[in-house]
Amino acid sequence: MKFGFYPRLAACLVGVFMVVMIACFYSTNLLQKRTQQEAEQKLHIGLAEHLVSDNPLLKEGVYDYEALGNLFHTLMILGPSFEFYYLDPEGTILTYSAEPGKVKATSVDIAPIKQLINTDRDFPIEGDDPRNIGLQKIFSAAPVYNNEKLQGYLYVIIGGERYDSIIANLQNSQSMREVALFMFVGLFLLLLALLVLFKYFTTPLRRLSDDMDSVREADFHREKLPPHLAKWNRNSANEIDRLGSAFTDMLTHIDNQFDQLNKIDSQRRVLLADLSHDLRTPLASLQGYIETLALNEDSLSKEDRRHFVDISLKNAKNLKHLIDQIFELAYLEGGQVTLHQESFPLGELLHDVAAKFELEAKQKNIAIKVIPDHFEYYVFADIGKLERVLTNLIANAIRHTPADGSIDLAVVLHNDKLRVDIRDTGIGISDKEIAYIFDARYQASNTEKDTCSHAGLGLAICKKLMTLLNSDLRVESQLGKGTCFSFELTLANSH
Repeated sequence: MKFGFYPRLAACLVGVFMVVMIACFYSTNLLQKRTQQEAEQKLHIGLAEHLVSDNPLLKEGVYDYEALGNLFHTLMILGPSFEFYYLDPEGTILTYSAEPGKVKATSVDIAPIKQLINTDRDFPIEGDDPRNIGLQKIFSAAPVYNNEKLQGYLYVIIGGERYDSIIANLQNSQSMREVALFMFVGLFLLLLALLVLFKYFTTPLRRLSDDMDSVREADFHREKLPPHLAKWNRNSANEIDRLGSAFTDMLTHIDNQFDQLNKIDSQRRVLLADLSHDLRTPLASLQGYIETLALNEDSLSKEDRRHFVDISLKNAKNLKHLIDQIFELAYLEGGQVTLHQESFPLGELLHDVAAKFELEAKQKNIAIKVIPDHFEYYVFADIGKLERVLTNLIANAIRHTPADGSIDLAVVLHNDKLRVDIRDTGIGISDKEIAYIFDARYQASNTEKDTCSHAGLGLAICKKLMTLLNSDLRVESQLGKGTCFSFELTLANSH
């Protein structure tokens, strides 16, 4: 059987509480006992010495042990908490103040007696209890001399058997039981209060654990979750509330990622189907013309063969162009593109790209201008990737700009960055379609057709290339008036 966090915490708390309570009770009793023994031993340390010096039987040496025993009996009546023993120099008990049979030992260890006589520190010092073999008690002791010759020791047990019996009875009295019961009830209420507090503090943690179990059972799909999930306060000072809020945010993020993955997967399927169609068309045409050449080689004229070969080459170029774009888009989406950023003059790059399209632009009488014609701005970017973007954008502008139009490559300093605008006077894009032109395979309804095959991947590739360059490709357009693509570049620190 598995126990939750709170039952395990409560069990540990009860266990630790009991151990601490027992340890405190034991250590308190032990400390109280040793303190009491030390105080009593220090208080009565000179008792035996005074008895030896003041009593004639002991002052001049002991000869009458029976009389000494009667003396001990009398002293014990006067001081019932003491037990008196007379020992020889080796610790053998010669006489004592007790009823016959009460004294079990015949001798006591002499080492503690010598320690007590020769030191005034390390109290309490305990010696053998003649009435209980194996037990030790505090004592007072003094040597007994006869003409400077050690005759024995007076050995006085402090807190004898009757004293212990009275103390035990007091401890078992009604008042002591009431005090013990009061302490037990107080400790029990304290433990109960701690358990309630722990219950209060661990309840949010249990709720969070239940929510996690529900999410796991729903296979992390938010729409499959039950409606009873806990509501968490992200601004709370309680760490569990903030943790629950973070868990909810994470769940929402995962759910959004699932939706995006499903959307991307759907787009990939559509893209794959469209690209398959685009590839099939030039490939089928190429195959058809090559088969015609192969089957009718002898019957075709030189001009027909040349015509078929030209068409086949054109289809092969279109096919290669499509495949190159597909691979380029795949590499960009897979993050397999490496940037080689450097500082270079932007004006030179713009003039070079514009010169590359000069002949094609003249055929349609389109003017390509760099504005301003000369500037000294240096930018920090990947020159190859930027040239690829400019080439795609200018090629699109030429294709969609009618004869006698113009294309401007304008550079403006904007917010410590260089903004590049590629403006044309072409057919423009409608407001309904402008939001989709960066999607792969999307072509506007008014796209100009030419002799080359277009897969609608150029703007998608440009968008991803500018994202790699930490910029954003934006577009503004008016139908029938022209289009402007713009992006910003980081200025180089030095050149």
